[in-house]
Order: sequence, then structure tokens, then C-alpha cells
Amino acid sequence: MDDSEDPNDETQYHLGVGPEDVADTVLLPGNPERVEKVTALWDESAAVADHREYRTATGTYDGEPLSVTSTGIGSPSAAIAVEELARVGADTFVRVGSCGAIQAGMEVGDLVISSGGVRQEGTSDEYVREDYPAVADGEVVSALVAAAERLGYDYHVGLTMSADSFYAGQGRPGFEGFRAAGSESLVAELREANVKNIEMEASAIMTIASLYGLRAGAVCTVYANRVTGEFRTEGESRAAECASLAAALLAEMDRVKAAAGADRWHAGLSLD
Repeated sequence: MDDSEDPNDETQYHLGVGPEDVADTVLLPGNPERVEKVTALWDESAAVADHREYRTATGTYDGEPLSVTSTGIGSPSAAIAVEELARVGADTFVRVGSCGAIQAGMEVGDLVISSGGVRQEGTSDEYVREDYPAVADGEVVSALVAAAERLGYDYHVGLTMSADSFYAGQGRPGFEGFRAAGSESLVAELREANVKNIEMEASAIMTIASLYGLRAGAVCTVYANRVTGEFRTEGESRAAECASLAAALLAEMDRVKAAAGADRWHAGLSLD
């Protein structure tokens, strides 16, 4: 007897996608409305599924197959997306979103490329012990950096803290000024530890991908700087453009690796 909760062996229960619907690499924005903004940057695309917070489209960017799936807000729904996309064949995931910067000198509109994550979200705790690191795949980080350089966007590389709460969990006051224990010192402590930014999904995505031997990373546009108090929804498309170009670069990197007989991308290999 099949013990799966999914009544369909191919079409995934939450995302509504099957094995023929998605590319190997999938971009993961949170807001479903961002899917069309992402695909507007591509050569061509078509919607393949739309269920709950999960909206999926597949197409090409610079001639390379690419998909995008929205994940909603937070790590629990992002984990479902990674699980179900992996089950239909995806092997590379790039979180594309917005964030709050917590270091001076990071401007609204800059990009933050995550090298790893502080696992303040609780979803990844249900997968693995709490001292297991959330680490971005090195190839994904390299491709995102190369893409940002080619596009001429200002960017920062470093650690990202992922929280489960937009308000109390990120050191903001809750309803009627409620303050969670330790919230007033949270941002300062993270800043002293050289954490670059705060968002809500990256560490879970990276942790789950690492556990499954898949590639993952994250690039977010800075909407707010918690040091300066600036807040503007500026440069929204930059993270999507950077991630899309990075996906094309990853495909090229994979071909160069295969031709060289290398298991990993390294400094001795070069792209044309």
C-alpha cells in the first residue's frame, strides 16, 4: 500500500506541477505577483501552475531553460516548494526577494548575495540539528556575483538571518508596542556578528538543499536599511535580473565542467 499523502504520483499536491513542467533551475520569489515581473525579463515564458501561494512559470533566459515558483511568506511554505520541485526534477534553487540591510554603507536598491544563513526560522530545525549550518552552494554564489558584476549592480556578499516573524522576530515592535524578549538588542547583535541582512526564507532553502545534495543560494534587493532608517521599494527587478543571468551562467558552467571532466566549478575553469 502506498503510504504517500499525495494521491497523484507525478503532479505535486501543493504546487500542481509535474516532471515536464519545470526546468532544472528554479527561481523562488515570495510574492506570486513577482512571477510575472520575473518572466518579463526572460526571452519567453508560459504559466504552468497556480495553486494557493504557489504560482509557477517556465521559459528561457538567454536561451537557457528556467522556471520560477512563488513561495508565499516564510520558510514553511518555501520548504514545501523546494520539496515538491525537487521531486519533479529541479536541482538548483535561487531565492529572489527583498530584505532589510543591517550594516552601514548598504544602500536601498543594492543586492545582497547570501553566502550562508543564520537559522532563526524554525522550519529547518525540523529537518536537522540546530548546529547544522545553512550554507549557499559555492557555484550559485559565484554565478550570482558574476551576474551582478556583468549587470553593474552594487552588491554585498555575506550572511543572511532568516526569521519566522516579520515583526517581533526581526526586532520590530508588535501590536501596541509589544516587545519580544531580546528584540531590542537583536539587530545590534547581528550587526556586530557581521550579518548583512534579514529576510524570511533563505536559511531554510539553503539547509534543505544541502541535506538533499542540491544547489541553492539567495539574492535579495535591499528595501530598507535598519541602521539609517531608509525604506523604499526600489530596484525590485535587480534581484530577478541577477538571478536569471546567474541561472544562465550556471548552465554554461555546468557544460564547461562536463567538458573538462570536473565535478565542481573552480578557478582553473573559465567561461568564454
